[in-house]
Order: sequence, then C-alpha cells, then structure tokens
Amino acid sequence: MGSDAHSESGLLIQPLYDGSALEDFDADAKLGAPGQFPFTRGVYPSMYTGRSWTMRQYAGFGTAKESNERYHELVSAGTGGLSVAFDLPTQMGYDSDEPVAQGEVGKVGVAIDSIEDMRTLLKGLPLDKVSTSMTINAPASTLLLLYQLVAAEQGIAGNQLTGTIQNDVLKEYIARGTYIYPPQQSLRLISDIFAYCRQEIPRWNTISISGYHMAEAGASPMQEIAFALTNAKEYVRTAIAAGLDVDDFAPRLSFFFVARTTLLEEIAKFRATRRIWARIMRDEFKARSPKSQMLRFHTQTAGVQLTAQQPEVNLVRVALQGLGAVLGGTQSLHTNSYDEAIALPTQKAARLALRTQQVIAYETDVTKTVDPFAGSYVMESMTDDLEAAALELIQAVEDRGGAVAAIEQGFQKSEIERSAYRIAQEIDHHERTVVGVNKFVLDEEEPYEPLRVDPQIEIDQCERLAILRKERDNDAVQRALGAVRAAGQGANNVLLPMREALRLRATVGEVSHALRDVWGAYVPHDTF
Repeated sequence: MGSDAHSESGLLIQPLYDGSALEDFDADAKLGAPGQFPFTRGVYPSMYTGRSWTMRQYAGFGTAKESNERYHELVSAGTGGLSVAFDLPTQMGYDSDEPVAQGEVGKVGVAIDSIEDMRTLLKGLPLDKVSTSMTINAPASTLLLLYQLVAAEQGIAGNQLTGTIQNDVLKEYIARGTYIYPPQQSLRLISDIFAYCRQEIPRWNTISISGYHMAEAGASPMQEIAFALTNAKEYVRTAIAAGLDVDDFAPRLSFFFVARTTLLEEIAKFRATRRIWARIMRDEFKARSPKSQMLRFHTQTAGVQLTAQQPEVNLVRVALQGLGAVLGGTQSLHTNSYDEAIALPTQKAARLALRTQQVIAYETDVTKTVDPFAGSYVMESMTDDLEAAALELIQAVEDRGGAVAAIEQGFQKSEIERSAYRIAQEIDHHERTVVGVNKFVLDEEEPYEPLRVDPQIEIDQCERLAILRKERDNDAVQRALGAVRAAGQGANNVLLPMREALRLRATVGEVSHALRDVWGAYVPHDTF
C-alpha cells in the first residue's frame, strides 16, 4: 500500500484489525465510563445526548462596528458562542497608528486599540448569555480586561462572564511568532492571569493550550498533542511555583486542537489526548478533583487543508473534519468557511459553515450515543498507538529540560519543520492526493469574488486614536502606566494596574509598551 499504509503521524495502519490487536487490552483502565477517569470516552457522562457542543464561529475583520454586525448575524443564525479574530497589530501589542502596523490594520481580524473599540465590538450582545472566545496570546490579559470593563458598564458582573482567552504564548515561539515578551516573563503574566480570574472572572477559561497552530505549521497529530501537552505542563508548573493550588486553577484550563480529514486518526487523537492528560494531572501533579483531570477542548477544522483551487470542495472537507471532531468528543467547534483559502469569509460562506455543524447535530444520529467508536478494533488500536508515540515525544521534551528549554534549543520547531517538509514532498511527488491540486484538477478555475478589507479602515482607526488621546486625561494615563511598570518590576499582580490604565483609556499598545519597558522583547535565537 506504500505511504497509504501509514497514518499522518507515520504510524502503521493495518489493512485489517481483529481481536488479536487487543488481546491485552484492559478496558477498565483504558476506557472507563464516559465522564470518569481516564476520560477516554468523553469528559461528561451523557456527552451530546444531553446537549450538543458549543457551535462557535470565528469572526472579526476590519472595524469593530463591522465585526459587531457579523456577531449579531451569527447569534441570530443560532450560534451559541462567539470567537473573536484580532488583526495582527493587536495580536502583537501595537496600536493602529504605529509605523509597524501600517498596511495590516483590520486585515486578518478586528483592530482593537482601546476600550472605545471594545465597546463598539460588544454593543448589544448578551454577554451574560453568550460564551466568547478570544484568539489572543501575548496581550491576552489586556483584551480580557477590556472585555470585563465593557461588561461591567453593561451591568454584567465578572462571575456572569463565560469564555476563553487563548493565552498560549509558548506555541508562539514554536509555530506562530506573535510573541512580545521573553518566555519567563510571559509565563509570569500567565500565572497572574490565573490568579486574577480565580478572584474576578471565575467561570472564564484562562488559557486555551493550542496544538492547532502547530498543526497548521505542519505538525503531525502525534506532534500536535505531544507539544501541546508539554506546553501545558509548563503552565501548570509555573502556576504551582507561583503558589497556586493545582485544583484551584486546573479546572479552567482548556485546549484547542485541529480536526483534519483523516477521520479515524483524528478521533483516536482526541481520545488518546484525554487519557494522557488525565494521568499527567493525577499522577504527576497530584490533582484530586476530576475537573482538574479532564481535558476539555475546542476544535477548529483544518485551515491548512483548504484549497484555493475548486474552493467549493472545501465544503466537503470541512464537513468531514467537523464530523471527526464531534466523534472525538469536542466541547466546542468552529467550522471554517469554504472560501478562507482565498480571502476573509463572505457572509454566505460563514453561514454555510455554521449550517454544517447544525446538520451534524440535528440531521445525523452521531449525537444519540456517547463515543460511538468505543470498542472498535481499529479505534482502540489507533488510540493506543497514538498514545504510545505521543508519550515518547513528551519524554523527549522533558529530557531536554521541559517545554521552555526545548524551545530555546529549537527542538519543537525543527521537528515540525521536518514533518511539514515530508508532507510537501508527498504532495509534490503525488504520493499524497489533494483533490483539485495534484489530482482531479480543472483546466480553468471558475471566477470568485472575495471579500476585501477597505484601506480606509486604517485611516479611520488612526483618526479615532488621535481623538482619544486628545480627549482623555493624559496625566492620569501616564500615572497608571507607571503603576503597570512598577508591578512588572515587582511581584504584585500586573492585571490590577493594567485594568485601571485601560479604564482611563490607555491603549493596547501603550500597556504593552509599558511592560516591554521593564521586561524587554523576545528576539528568537535564529535571528542572531
């Protein structure tokens, strides 16, 4: 069978599985009941037979006003959770009027520079009823504080807010590059977020530890889960070292994974990951609460597998990927729009992506029973194989001193690059079929009119910033930013002075620069 006999992780796939593959299979130890340790079969006893996953749509582009309109459309269409995409300057902690932001304002997400933008973004949305996920990392604390401040203006208390900040900075050093501060200072900020949210926003998921972005960079399923879990271990160690009890913060940890078109391996991946994490938390970190041991995760379908060629075929890919996430037991799901390989999704494409989830939930029978593949020769064998391979890679990271030390050595990045190169070679050599790209191609592609971002957005955003700086009390803002610097130099929680500065209309960039002043900015070793 050649390369077809191996999974995406390079593990052997047998042409036929039978009971001999599971002769020593201990069902009680490896499966348990749904909702019970080691959570292989799902984190809740009833899973989707009680309620479906959260249907979350990732959106955000141009101005806060435009994004707000899209969110209202999604809520009206039946989405139960919003997922905010921020533009690149916001992700990097820069204001829209800084020279480094030129040409990028509003391009890959919404530009948020101050509390004024956040008010516009969230206007009229029922923040006490919708769950909001924010895909933001290095400035995650800043955007969360803005969200809390605006909710408070609407009369909504912190204990009524539900949602997630991605806040997974370590994977930025590995795969994405939207870091600001050096790793140790970034970890300090994350532990401050854990402590702050426990007191102020107790129902908020304080981190979404991501394998997704590493997968988009070329990581195999095995690498995706191994590197995500080693990053997670580093966050847990940091929080414990800061004096937090594991059972106080671990229940608010969440994860973020990709769902590829390789249906069987993806289902096995999700089941294996839950089992590994449960044992890490119980045996290594001595977590006593079952909520600390269960791995809850959001899934997004694989953007890297979408093609600009014959984009309608992406509808089929996304449906299969979404089905795999559901069969694997995800807690929330974002389905990509079919046109995302070309440009920002159109309104019609975003609606179709949501309808894909609704068809899976309401027109199929996969939600009528928990963990439909449990006991399958194929599924249990693949789950075992993935678990063993991932544990071996986790140990390789630990042998290098843990996630941060391995990042500084370039280990994860080089492993992912090797995997990405292998995939590219297989596509180029026609060993891996990509429909519409290297097989079943059209002589001429049909025309498609993408959604484009108006360059006037950047001009308008800069003008709003100029007005804000003129109208606010700049002396009070500067004193507040000084308090942020002082907290950064000391041991006090930096989120408290940050919140006051943002309330006084300090900008996202100004708060980030205040911490840059005392913590510095990270420079990757490969640029030396």
